[in-house]
Amino acid sequence: MTLTDPNYKTFSGRLRRIEKAHSKGYGFEAKGTMGRSSTWRRERSFGKTIRAILVLLMIGWIMKGAIYFYVGDEVYEQRVAGLATGSDFDPIAARIMFADPVTKLVASFLGEVFPEKRQ
Repeated sequence: MTLTDPNYKTFSGRLRRIEKAHSKGYGFEAKGTMGRSSTWRRERSFGKTIRAILVLLMIGWIMKGAIYFYVGDEVYEQRVAGLATGSDFDPIAARIMFADPVTKLVASFLGEVFPEKRQ
């Protein structure tokens, strides 16, 4: 290959673009694979964040419902009332653990699934 070769100009231009991309940290891999460019930056979407928050809320309600079902409504309300009269973080925890309609719905569902466990 000589400098007068017509393909040399195309080749050297392509080579410069590849070297420029590599210097920026890009790699050339198939879409969806974990390659060189995936280690440089991670793109997070707003939808993924919202889904993660919703999953955490659902897990929290399921846990509250399970506790409400296991200890019973009277004991649960007494314990939450005890938290509300506490200090520091206790009133905030009482507000979070308050038996809302979703918690009661989860507990009633668990009562249908496990009728012999009801206290």
